[in-house]
Amino acid sequence: MTTASGSPGPAAHSPWLIANVLAQISFGLLAMTLCLPSMQEWGTIFSTHQADVQLTFSGYVVAYGALQLVYGPLSDRHGRKPILMLGLVVAGLASVMAALATDITQLTAARLLQGAGSAASMVVSRSMVQDLFTGPQRTRVMAYIGMALGMCPPLATLIGGQVHVRFGWQTNFVMLAVLAAWLGLPRSSKPAPSKGHWLRAMLSAYARLLREPRFLLYVAILAATTATFYAFLAGAPIVLKGYGIGPDGIGWFIMAVPVSYILGNFMTSRLIAQAGESRVMAWGQALTLGGLVVMLALGLGGVQAALAVALPLLLLGLGHGLLNPPALAGTVGVVPALAGSAAAVAGLMQQLTGATGGYLVGLVPHEGAVNLGWMMLAFALTGAMAQFFLRRR
Repeated sequence: MTTASGSPGPAAHSPWLIANVLAQISFGLLAMTLCLPSMQEWGTIFSTHQADVQLTFSGYVVAYGALQLVYGPLSDRHGRKPILMLGLVVAGLASVMAALATDITQLTAARLLQGAGSAASMVVSRSMVQDLFTGPQRTRVMAYIGMALGMCPPLATLIGGQVHVRFGWQTNFVMLAVLAAWLGLPRSSKPAPSKGHWLRAMLSAYARLLREPRFLLYVAILAATTATFYAFLAGAPIVLKGYGIGPDGIGWFIMAVPVSYILGNFMTSRLIAQAGESRVMAWGQALTLGGLVVMLALGLGGVQAALAVALPLLLLGLGHGLLNPPALAGTVGVVPALAGSAAAVAGLMQQLTGATGGYLVGLVPHEGAVNLGWMMLAFALTGAMAQFFLRRR
């Protein structure tokens, strides 16, 4: 095939190419979650409060979201691989710093720097999907990415916990430093030479994207699905506690959404070529709203059971798996020359709205699933409204 610039590019169907992109895009989420099991021990290890320990996570998330806004335009201007390598070097050095940390302040600083470096892997890899794949194949690869990202948190926490117990918490960071040394991502097309100051070019790129209604609607859909999911993650443990589910059992019920999300992405990879983007996304919205309506109806009907939350939300995960790959492909495809900037905006908005959804959960009581259901439904309806306007365009 050819790249966006018309020059010959790598074979779009190469399993190595797809595996390489999946590995790069998963790195940031892996770095975010691999050490989560260790966090419950860091308070004791470093003789500090748990609130200080939580800053190691929130610092990573903030840097991971914010730095995407920088890496995206830079990758459009200077090429994908140099920016990716810069981010991986920063993340690798930060992982070594974290492994050598002797107090919580050093560890927090290392995690902040690690998030800043890891942001490059997410935004650049999403951009390269636009560079290297076209049409339904682009959405299919986005579906593969969704499956990888869906599997990453549960597998990372499982592996991270086992490594912590057997080899010590520092080993997880050593593993991340080794992974950051990956240099196998193929080169994408080189951008056209650009003149002028990089900051002016960056602001110009974002201004251009903000004038594209289709881009904004795609981003709104992604942001709504992320806010819905993060509200679930934040609220489900509180609701399930009221149903008698302890810390050792919560994970089994929360797994309902990621598992069905993986299945939804798999279905998208098989359906997109025949059904088309618009129809697949419509199915995704229907399943998402249907699952939330059933969950809310059971709560309003007085059904107080953990399965009354988990089983309906199998539909939500399935729906998100049908929604996200076409929406992600759409964000980077509206203005192909600004794919990096587009991926950066989408990534940041997902983080911001997700964090908002998780925060709002704490503002209302959760004796049952009703308040959580209404909140999730409000986010989902926002995404459905954005898709309605997108179809009209």
